[in-house]
Amino acid sequence: MSEIKLAAETRTEFGKGAARRIRRESKVPAVVYGHGTEPVHIALPGHELQLALRTPNVLLTLDIEGKTELAIPKAVQRDAIKGFLEHVDLLLVKRGEKVTVEVFVQTEGELAPGSFLLEHVLNTLTVEAEATHIPESVTVSIAGLEAGASILAKDIPLPKGTTLAIDEDAVVLQVLSAQAEEPEGEAAGTEAAEA
Repeated sequence: MSEIKLAAETRTEFGKGAARRIRRESKVPAVVYGHGTEPVHIALPGHELQLALRTPNVLLTLDIEGKTELAIPKAVQRDAIKGFLEHVDLLLVKRGEKVTVEVFVQTEGELAPGSFLLEHVLNTLTVEAEATHIPESVTVSIAGLEAGASILAKDIPLPKGTTLAIDEDAVVLQVLSAQAEEPEGEAAGTEAAEA
């Protein structure tokens, strides 16, 4: 789990025009909320935030005009075409506090020999972990699995201090047999014979 420090500026202007001005200054408008406090509207340095958000569930240490706060990204809005950050919602957290987040499911190993396909029913797993020890991902072995095999949420090894926040019997991965397609000529000939 990486922790990244960012300097934040409070902002008093709101709306599209103010947000555009902030983005022109290479900053990103954001809102920090949580723990029953009033939401705080801030501007964050765009490039540093973009780099920080490459890490899933990154822990941000925000310096908001001399006051230090810990936060995790809750919602990130990006421009649909250019991909730049438009707005970020951040959730305040405290050291030792448990938070519910989604972590990516990664696989290792090879399926059994044959024509098998691995279907990712869930790409992420919802877990509860301490705010300062959120795993970036979880890894599960698929070595030797054949058609009909499935991996449930409870089968995925979790790091110490991390617990499932979804149904433990939820299917995360399943192995399917590849369907062989009939050559087009044979399929057309069969249909003609049936007519």
